[in-house]
Amino acid sequence: MIKVYDEEIKSDFKGTIIDLETIGYFDDSFEDSRRYKNIIPVIFGYINKERIRILCAVDHDSISELGIEITKALDSLEKPFYAFNTHFERGVLFSHLGKKVAFEGELNWEKFESKRRVVQFLRIHNYGDPFNDNGLLCSHSWSKGNIDHAVLHNRSCLLKERDILFKRGFRKPDKLRLIR
Repeated sequence: MIKVYDEEIKSDFKGTIIDLETIGYFDDSFEDSRRYKNIIPVIFGYINKERIRILCAVDHDSISELGIEITKALDSLEKPFYAFNTHFERGVLFSHLGKKVAFEGELNWEKFESKRRVVQFLRIHNYGDPFNDNGLLCSHSWSKGNIDHAVLHNRSCLLKERDILFKRGFRKPDKLRLIR
């Protein structure tokens, strides 16, 4: 089963910001998309000029259903796509779904920039994030069945990333080789 969170919101930008919450681990023996082969999306959230929508697998058995819903959503969302770490989103979507997703806007200024530090520097509101920009805590929470907190974290990430886009813009994403 997939839990869907919808919220109408007015944002003044063209395109869609995408943010994933995941379980799994990195394979640091690779510097291409294979680095993400053991990372599985459990939450797919996006924000555009009209809404926030979050799709959440409620348990491990729902992960394949979430993959189907992510594919449908990606095919219907307005471009350009933005993310705070396009390497991560592209790598996970390609490794898990076999889907090549083009992101035109990178919201971090350097590859491993901390979103927490950017949020603090730009004085962006926390938006009720129960994990204060700590995605690992979100992963643990989802794994323990606390999906409501995981969804709240994703919602706050999307709002923070929208504010980052408004306050400092975006850059061209770094290249990522997609290899299965």
